[in-house]
Amino acid sequence: MSGIAKTPEPPYYAVIFASQRKDGDKGYGEMAERMVELASKQKGFLGIDSARDSNLGITVSYWQSAESIRNWKEHAAHKVAQERGKKEWYQNYTVRVCKVERDYNFEL
Repeated sequence: MSGIAKTPEPPYYAVIFASQRKDGDKGYGEMAERMVELASKQKGFLGIDSARDSNLGITVSYWQSAESIRNWKEHAAHKVAQERGKKEWYQNYTVRVCKVERDYNFEL
């Protein structure tokens, strides 16, 4: 994953996942890569942007529809990652689901 996700013309949906991690990796990096790879194969997936410093992480995934978001949330492998996140990786997190109605960008 490199650069900013290229998304289609709105409307589409965004899932904003903001998290604070516990100390230590405990397999987090490998699982995060696996989830991005798996999500990218799901119907309705449009792209992803992610950034993390030593404490705060923000990942925004883009989806074609609310239904595609629900399907990803219920995916068996994703559910395993969600449970491990609660038990092993996160101090706390927030998920926000938004409908993108307008976007614009700047490029050199």
